[in-house]
Amino acid sequence: IADNGVVALIKGKNPEKRVIALRGDMDALPIQEKNDVPYKSTNDGVMHACGHDVHTSSLLGTVQVLQALRDKFEGTVKCIFQPGEEMFPGGASIMIEQGVLENPKPVSIFGQHVHPPLRAGKIGLRSGLYMASADEIYVTIKGHGGHGAMPHDCIDPVMISAQILVTLQQIVSRYSDPNIPSVLTFGKINSLGGATNIIPNEVYMEGTFRTMDEKWREEAHHRMKKVAENLAQSMGGACDFHIDKGYPTLINNEELTARTKAWAIEFLGEENVVELNRRMTAEDFAYFSQAMPGCFYRLGTGNPDRGITSSIHTDTFDIDEAALETGVGLMSWLAIKELGR
Repeated sequence: IADNGVVALIKGKNPEKRVIALRGDMDALPIQEKNDVPYKSTNDGVMHACGHDVHTSSLLGTVQVLQALRDKFEGTVKCIFQPGEEMFPGGASIMIEQGVLENPKPVSIFGQHVHPPLRAGKIGLRSGLYMASADEIYVTIKGHGGHGAMPHDCIDPVMISAQILVTLQQIVSRYSDPNIPSVLTFGKINSLGGATNIIPNEVYMEGTFRTMDEKWREEAHHRMKKVAENLAQSMGGACDFHIDKGYPTLINNEELTARTKAWAIEFLGEENVVELNRRMTAEDFAYFSQAMPGCFYRLGTGNPDRGITSSIHTDTFDIDEAALETGVGLMSWLAIKELGR
């Protein structure tokens, strides 16, 4: 399913009594790994810098545990190994479109993600609104190039792009409710100019917009496009403004998250279960949590005593392998508890 996605069904006694789902993503990132560890990437230019190998390994371990215990519980566990989390439109949406949540249909779903700031052996979670939506912005500013010493004969797209860049930030600061987290970042600006004294014909900008309110998200899209196009036109140029709408906000079901927290405390101890802040990063697990009650929690993987502190999406990201015990054990525990409630 979804090209290289995999779904496994573990059927206990009375398999139709209740169906739940567990999700683990599997894709890597285009980063050259610097770690010198036995399990480092064997593919040049690619590594598991976001810990998706941990997610897949934990889910595989959970499959083994639940398969061995299938005569001890009632119901069915649907284990979803998902590709493509790191790239729009996201593997979750594709799998859902292709029927991953049908035949049988789960009533709830769990997912976990590595979290280096937490020590191995701990988990973190947050009820309700947890992670932001994420959209990609692509802008082309068109002018009329020429010699840098004669700007009066040109329509300078660099100047127009600078004005647009600053003005778009004012949309976030002036029009959004201060209680709604919003972030607009442009991480890429390029032009076809080839020298310091050449005004180019076009400038290209790429960025990301993230927020935690779907109504404001739509309004911001409209305002950004309108402002950019009108501003470019007022300066004699033109602007092509395109937004690729990405993942929605991730909302953890309050009742399921409360159960998850209680069961995690039973399994790990109260001192090893922490409350998390909201995050402006995004996750396509959000599509699953839109379709049914979902709980997406963080798996502690750090160990400062061993120097394992690097953040995700870096070339030195690593984990304390003791985290795998928690990853497998807790997910197995949650599955059995959710089936038996």
